[in-house]
Amino acid sequence: MGLSNGRVHVCPVETSLELLSGKWKPRILWKLHQQGVLRFGEFKRELPDITAKMLTQQLRNLERDGLVNRKVYPEVPPRVEYSLSEFGETLKPILDMIAQWGTAHHRHIVRLLEEPEPARSQKAV
Repeated sequence: MGLSNGRVHVCPVETSLELLSGKWKPRILWKLHQQGVLRFGEFKRELPDITAKMLTQQLRNLERDGLVNRKVYPEVPPRVEYSLSEFGETLKPILDMIAQWGTAHHRHIVRLLEEPEPARSQKAV
């Protein structure tokens, strides 16, 4: 049980999702899982919709949280590589399971996501 933003966390699913959620974190982690090591420019090519500022912020957060390693090579120009940390590696089977679930239910998920928000909310009731 920990504190985050003044809140007490007792649900392991909630705390895990809080650490991993967001528009870009899952995509960044998935790319590192698939490709192993990536440089900043490679991320930009793989995720063309992310801004450089947002990518930098997300990579820093993932590094701060111990999920991603950042290795700087003393070269000119500097070369920086990102990879999953030992802690981040523990996410691999979970990412694989999410991908399998998403593949198995792809049509249903896409249909839900294409519906307007009020229609989705009414189905949840």
